[in-house]
Amino acid sequence: MKVFSLPQWPGDDDASKRGRADKSRRTGVAPVSIFKEFARQWMAASASIQALRNDGILKTRDRRDACPTDWLGLCALMLPLLLVPGSFAQEAVDNVVIVLDGSGSMAGRLPGSNMDKMTAAKAALKQVLKSVPENTHIGLLVFSAKGVETDWIYPLGPRDDAKLMQAIDRPQPNGGTPLGAYLKKGTDRLLQERAKQFGYGSFRLLVVTDGEAGDQDLVERYTPEVMARGIKVDVIGVAMNQRHTLATRVHSYRSANDPASLQRAVAEVFGEIGGSGSDVAGAEAFAELKPIPAEMAQAMIQALSASGNQPIGEQPRSTKASPTPNSGPQTAPASLPPSPSRVPSSGRMVKPVAAVFGSFLCFGVFGLIILVLVIRAVRKSRR
Repeated sequence: MKVFSLPQWPGDDDASKRGRADKSRRTGVAPVSIFKEFARQWMAASASIQALRNDGILKTRDRRDACPTDWLGLCALMLPLLLVPGSFAQEAVDNVVIVLDGSGSMAGRLPGSNMDKMTAAKAALKQVLKSVPENTHIGLLVFSAKGVETDWIYPLGPRDDAKLMQAIDRPQPNGGTPLGAYLKKGTDRLLQERAKQFGYGSFRLLVVTDGEAGDQDLVERYTPEVMARGIKVDVIGVAMNQRHTLATRVHSYRSANDPASLQRAVAEVFGEIGGSGSDVAGAEAFAELKPIPAEMAQAMIQALSASGNQPIGEQPRSTKASPTPNSGPQTAPASLPPSPSRVPSSGRMVKPVAAVFGSFLCFGVFGLIILVLVIRAVRKSRR
């Protein structure tokens, strides 16, 4: 009796398998690998049955009486395509939005050099970004600058080095520092992308500034919610006389008082992207949290318990309660951050649930077809 082994597919060497395994961890699924495995099993089973027929061990009166191996194989081949929705096959990426201060003060000279702060910031960004992994999506948002047609001088997306370097060169210092409004704008874009990627990947906001916000009330209002939404915020203070207000309110703060330290600070932020870590917090984590003001910590905890992907400072549409008839005047509820269990206003987070439901429905239908074919084959074999 012949023994058949599973066919070897191109790219099934150890290195390729490790690469597919790594991609599977990043995307959450490996649809091509599942498909190939089902195909291998089907081909091996079909070859074994054909060998038994050729050796006379398995006899059938008629081709129509044969066990429906081909039908079963076809169903097995199609099943993984139904169980793995296309939406889940999207590769997760790291997303970074850089908020660059383009205010007039960035024209001031950076200590220890003959260049201004804006020129030094541009040089640091260009030097670091060209070595960032290709699967990192970059967005560059600048405020108050002149020489640009839009504040999104490089929209969040895949890196095109030529266009990105040109975009970095364009802004020139001018105007004030509406930092709070741009914290919201950059975060809102990251939240849109997170909804689109169904939560896979990382989402980071890097702020490069040389001064305090002109809209400090918005900074106070938005920062706790930005933090609680799971957006990691890094701030680099460029040649500031004192630590920035955000220093104790964000994930990391770095001071840069010369071109070398500025480039090093940018490199450290991007060096943390895509790294693996542990969810277990150590004593150093609590030491980092200690400087956070009590009011800020309370606001962060409140927002953390109810966060989603709707824009910063806005409530999900589903949470707007209509007034009850004959109930008299209603007292406006306190402003509460959104709940993660609620559906975002964009409706994108509903897609994974619908896809899973559809997959199981298809699985049930094809399972029923296979069962009917098996019963039919058994009945014919008893005749």
